[in-house]
Amino acid sequence: MIEDKNQQHTPLSDLGEFGLIDHLTKNFKINHTSTIKGIGDDAAVLDFKKNKIVVTTDLLVEGVHFDLSYMPLKHLGYKAVVVNISDVCAMNAEATHVTISMAVSNRFPLEALEALYVGIETAASIYNIDVIGGDTTSSTKGLLISITAIGTVQGSNEVYRSGAKPNDLLVVSGDLGGAYMGLQVLEREKEVYKVNPNNQPDLEPYTYIIERQLKPEARRDVVKLLNDLGVKPTSMIDISDGLSSEIIHICKQSQVGCDLYEEKIPLDPAVISTCEEFNIDSTTVALNGGEDYELLFTISQEDFTKIKGNPNLTVIGFIKEKEAGLHLVTRAGSRIPIKAQGWKNFND
Repeated sequence: MIEDKNQQHTPLSDLGEFGLIDHLTKNFKINHTSTIKGIGDDAAVLDFKKNKIVVTTDLLVEGVHFDLSYMPLKHLGYKAVVVNISDVCAMNAEATHVTISMAVSNRFPLEALEALYVGIETAASIYNIDVIGGDTTSSTKGLLISITAIGTVQGSNEVYRSGAKPNDLLVVSGDLGGAYMGLQVLEREKEVYKVNPNNQPDLEPYTYIIERQLKPEARRDVVKLLNDLGVKPTSMIDISDGLSSEIIHICKQSQVGCDLYEEKIPLDPAVISTCEEFNIDSTTVALNGGEDYELLFTISQEDFTKIKGNPNLTVIGFIKEKEAGLHLVTRAGSRIPIKAQGWKNFND
């Protein structure tokens, strides 16, 4: 973590646990009538009346999920919230509340955590969510952030991974592979910096893909779009671990097979050009890169006319019977079994 030597550094011990919580959370405002009690008691109190509730939790660990040598703390705070909101969106739900917990080592002064919380506050404001609690503790291994997101879904509008049926269409939002290639650029520049700290990299050509890595967005706009179009997906998942892994999740839980068409996978020109620069196959990146946080979902063929031509959505595959298996249909017409090679925890 590159530090400004002129910046003030207030030891966390000056505040204590509860003083720290009060300091970091003083700017959060209540936005939802469902929040009866937020921060400041033993537990939050929420009243959702007739809506169903969805809950998801994500843990981010320094050195495993993020590298502070190129991940600004403000961006980390923003991303930590967004990746949880993305999981709520994947249930066809609206995120309303989050709790923030963290373990932090004494190498972080108060000002560092203030920067982290600026990102959290920004995400809370943009996505209109209430921060309603959490926990802080000390760490001997750097920074750990755990966020729980809560959302609501009306009636029977929730969507699971398990609802895909043969003859459904496989659809993805946005484009894929950008976050992974942004990471490759950042890792390369980190190594250059180690050799020559005075080197100033020109990252302008990589703006889009670096932003995809450092500041992803949850596709709540796609959830609203589908609702406005009168389309309820039969299954849905967000792309955090790579397209291939997410397809396998849907097909396994839905007990179906799938044909994924290579030529249909949406790629931004910046991804294609950076893949060429790094001599990496762009299809492999899209399949296995992860952290795009786009939505992957299936729809019945009857709904195709409702999404046809929409620039936010691309039909990339076709759901088949389970016995047909899972295959990538290449541009040359070959059929290659789809395997999960994206992000895996607990790898050696």
